[in-house]
Amino acid sequence: MRSRDQVQERAGGEQALPATPSATTPPARSSWQLLADPTFGPFFLGKLLSTVGIWIYNIVAAILAFELSGSAFVVGLVSVAQFGPQLLFAPLSGAMADRGDRRRQLILGRVIAASGAGGLSIALWVLGVDGLPGAWPVVLAAFVVGVGFVIGGPAMNALIPALVPRHELATAIAVNSIPFTVARAGGPAIGALIAATTGPALAFAIAAAANLVFAAVLIPLDITTRAPRSGGDRRVRAGVAYLRVDRGITPLLIGVAVVGIGADPVITLTPSLAASLGGGSTLVGTFASAFGIGAGALFVVLTRVRNWLGLERLAVVGLGMLAGGLALAAASPYVPLTVAGFVLGGAGMTASITSLSTQLQVRLPEELRGRVMALWSVSFLGSRPFAAAFNGSLSDATTPGIAMAVVAVIVLAGAWWCRPTRMAARPAPADLDRG
Repeated sequence: MRSRDQVQERAGGEQALPATPSATTPPARSSWQLLADPTFGPFFLGKLLSTVGIWIYNIVAAILAFELSGSAFVVGLVSVAQFGPQLLFAPLSGAMADRGDRRRQLILGRVIAASGAGGLSIALWVLGVDGLPGAWPVVLAAFVVGVGFVIGGPAMNALIPALVPRHELATAIAVNSIPFTVARAGGPAIGALIAATTGPALAFAIAAAANLVFAAVLIPLDITTRAPRSGGDRRVRAGVAYLRVDRGITPLLIGVAVVGIGADPVITLTPSLAASLGGGSTLVGTFASAFGIGAGALFVVLTRVRNWLGLERLAVVGLGMLAGGLALAAASPYVPLTVAGFVLGGAGMTASITSLSTQLQVRLPEELRGRVMALWSVSFLGSRPFAAAFNGSLSDATTPGIAMAVVAVIVLAGAWWCRPTRMAARPAPADLDRG
């Protein structure tokens, strides 16, 4: 049994947690020790399985939409439907996370996401690919999945500080990114293989089951999932208003949006890019998995790189790598060189999004965490509908390589915007800044 002080410490109460380690604060645990924690470990494993399922869904939905339409724009519409709800509902979802039970909210979101993937699986089992009325069922299922994401996303991000003591938050955030990077590496390859061998119906069924398993894992976890009560503003707009209090948050959110824009071609443009290079669904999975492999490889050395560069410069370097990788993939006429570009881009994404997210998390007061992290979702996921529609349209009008090159220029501009001098409104705790 944990003591009352330990429970309060996990809940993230400002009074219970010192900003920096003190003489009485136990040493921060390593990444492997966090994975052995009876609370953080199951959360991590459940999220890993669920995120692999999400990436199986993402890549197979893109392949199926391109197969049914032959248009990169229609593939982009799938992303518009999936990530568009972030723009409409993420602030409300963040307010719900600050007012209610974050675990229940996350469970509800995962169940809804599973219903979208599962419904499309059933439709394919009954009708077959040829029986679908075009790509519109794929777009509709993506919207349902997106609603699940927007309900659960802010709650999941706001739960992280409840899983570990404050002085372990930087390590927990870095470890928490592993499911995302591993899933990006393995999920697309698994999904493309399943789609090519047994068809998309099984792939969507696996994605649905993975989300349901994560929901089931969350139920018995011993965590305090309600935000601490306070007499502050409980309205949705309080999260936006806080941007005027800590002006360093806005550049961070813009940087997160740029990372989202830079990650979009991995879904929207890879089907048409693979077709232009003479490949099919397997090559689509190879490109997307290469991006994930790069993301995972950088994570292995992330702590050393972060200590060497510092957290703020890491974001700028990561965005530069992402831009360089996209530019290489756009210009290459050879599959191996294109794969190398995606590997470099994935490494840049890990560096930049981990740095930006950590800087954001350590700046936030607990009573506003859900609402401000909802703005993170709006930035990272809400930028995707615009990026997907633009990339798909430009690719259809020109070539996927030109569309990807334009994205590379946007990401490079974002690296300049996120330079460290813009983050100086209120410094993050020194122990978290240097890892």
